[in-house]
Amino acid sequence: MKLVWMLILAVTLALAAQEPDSGAAAQENSVEAQQLRRQIQQRWNEHVHTALGLSDDQATKLEATEQRFEQQRTPLRQQQRAINQSLRSELASASPNQQRVTELMSRQQENRQKLQQIDRDEDREMEGYLSPVQRARYQTERQRFRERVAEVIRHQREQRRERRERMAPKPRVPKRPKP
Repeated sequence: MKLVWMLILAVTLALAAQEPDSGAAAQENSVEAQQLRRQIQQRWNEHVHTALGLSDDQATKLEATEQRFEQQRTPLRQQQRAINQSLRSELASASPNQQRVTELMSRQQENRQKLQQIDRDEDREMEGYLSPVQRARYQTERQRFRERVAEVIRHQREQRRERRERMAPKPRVPKRPKP
């Protein structure tokens, strides 16, 4: 099981390490990112099949459910990232607009609630073909996976920030004349 997590993390790390480019390089990165996502999904499916002791029929149903609900989550996650970026920008300004901050926080909360509802709807569908123990194990495994992905992404962001700071020109401090 540790090997599966190591593989998932390795692929996730490679995906998270990608930085946006322009032109042909961006398209190539997009294709590569899609391939990495497919690899992550395949390894996740294998892991869940084994960890939950799924039959082939259950595994097929679970994959279909995950895919359908992930299609609902994707645009909400994109919106959430945009909202978070706007909120960070607004808060970083010299005088943040109170009304704009309130609006962004409200949209952020609404998105979180929608994502939670999708999780509840997905779980309700899984009730039809997974046992309570399998559903509980699935929820635990998914939460672990999400936490690890978030950890890898945070780590990558820190590394990029540190790299930018190292690359940024340092202000020259004039030497003081000796008395």
